[in-house]
Amino acid sequence: MPGRMSRLRSALARGAYSLLLRLLAPAHLLRLWWRGRAEPLYRERIAERFGWYRGAPGRGWVWVHAVSLGETRAAAALIDVLRAARPGMRLLLTHGTATGLEAGQALLRDGDRQTWLPYDTPGAARRFFAQFRPGVGVLMETEVWPNLLLAAQAGAVPMVLANARLNETSFRRGLRFAEVLRPAVESLALVLAQTEDDARRIRESGARTVEVSGNLKFDLTPDPAQLARGAAWRALLGRDVVLAAITREGEEALLLAAWARQRVPGALLLIVPRHPQRFDEVASLVRSAGLTLARRSAWDQEPLPEALQAQVWLGDSMHEMALYYATARVALLGGSFAPLGGHNLIEAAACACPLVMGPSTFNFNDAAELSLAAGASLRVADMAAGVAEVNALLREPQRLAQLSARAVQFAAQHRGAAARMARRIVPLIRPA
Repeated sequence: MPGRMSRLRSALARGAYSLLLRLLAPAHLLRLWWRGRAEPLYRERIAERFGWYRGAPGRGWVWVHAVSLGETRAAAALIDVLRAARPGMRLLLTHGTATGLEAGQALLRDGDRQTWLPYDTPGAARRFFAQFRPGVGVLMETEVWPNLLLAAQAGAVPMVLANARLNETSFRRGLRFAEVLRPAVESLALVLAQTEDDARRIRESGARTVEVSGNLKFDLTPDPAQLARGAAWRALLGRDVVLAAITREGEEALLLAAWARQRVPGALLLIVPRHPQRFDEVASLVRSAGLTLARRSAWDQEPLPEALQAQVWLGDSMHEMALYYATARVALLGGSFAPLGGHNLIEAAACACPLVMGPSTFNFNDAAELSLAAGASLRVADMAAGVAEVNALLREPQRLAQLSARAVQFAAQHRGAAARMARRIVPLIRPA
C-alpha cells in the first residue's frame, strides 16, 4: 500500500507539472519571439520545441543533449572520444538555447542531425522518441526532465546523465519537488558525476548507479589560432589588458565604478558579457561611465587604430573566449561577484590566464577550490577588492608569471574525463 500511494502521488504531481507546462505554452512562444529580436535562431524551427520534426523517422542515434554554450563545449570532448570508439556513429545533438545551437554546428558531420529539444510535455516527449528512437541518450550536467525520461523508459532507451553536477542549493530545491523529480532520476541508467560531493547529492536524489568521472571541461583544448591571435593583439597593444570574463547583469556597473577609482594608468579593460542580448546594454554602461569604447565586432583580424587607443573593449563576439584570455594578462571571473555561482574557470587556466574570482562559485565549487589549492587563482571578497588585486598583480610580473604557470599545470593535471565517460557509455548503446 505505501508503494502504491507513493506512485499515485508521483503520478498526480507529474500530471500537475505537465498541465502547468501546457498552460505556459503561449508564454514560451512569446518569450522565443522576444529573444529572437537579438538572437534570430530562437525564431527558427519553433515546431521542434513542441516535438514536431521534419524528415522520415530514424533509429540508432547517439543522442547528446547540451542545453547551452557551456554544456555544448563540454560535450565536444566526449563526442570526439565516442566517435573514435564507434566509427560511423550518427550523432543527434539537441539544445535549448541559441548559443548552444550555434556552437553545436561545429560538432556535426555528414549523417548527423541537430534539433531543438522539445518542451517537457508528455506529447512532445513521445513525438521526439517516435521520430528519433536513439540507441542511447546522454544528458549533459543538470538536464533532468521528468516526462522526457518517462518516455525514454517507455521506449527502453538507456539514459545517461554525464558530467553531472548538483550543488547544495539545487539539491535542497529539488527536495521540494521530489514527487516529480525522484522517479525521473531513478530511471537514469547511469550518472557520471564530476565530484564525490555531486555524486553523493545525486544518489540522495534517487539515482541508482552513480560514478565519479571528473569534469569534461578539463579535456577541452584551446584553439591554437585564437591563442596566437591573442598574443599578437597583446603585443600590438603594448599595454596591460585586464579581462572581465563572462560577466552578468549588475557586475559591469560594479566593475566600472571600481575601475574608475583604482585603474592602473594605461591599462585596457576588456569586458565579455555572458549573454549576447546584453552587448548593447553593456556598451551603454561603458559610455555612461565616460570611457572610450571599441567593440570587437567592428574589426576582423586586427584591431582598428582607434581601438588600440580605446580605454575599454567590448567582447561582443561568440566562441572567442580563448582569444580574449590569451590577450589578457589577468582576468576577473564573471558570475562570481554577484550571487550567481560563477562560471567555468577551467578555460582560463588552460589558456594560462591568471584568474581572480569573487565569493560566489557554487556552480563550480570543486574546480574553484582545486584551483585555489593549486595556486592557480585567487579569491577576493567583492568587485572592489578584485580590481585592487588585479592592479597589485600587474605591478608584480613575477607573481603573475607564477600564477600563469600554475594555471596551465592545474588544467593539465585533471584531464581524462572524456575517456572515462565514453568507456561507460559505449556498452549501453543499443543496436539500431
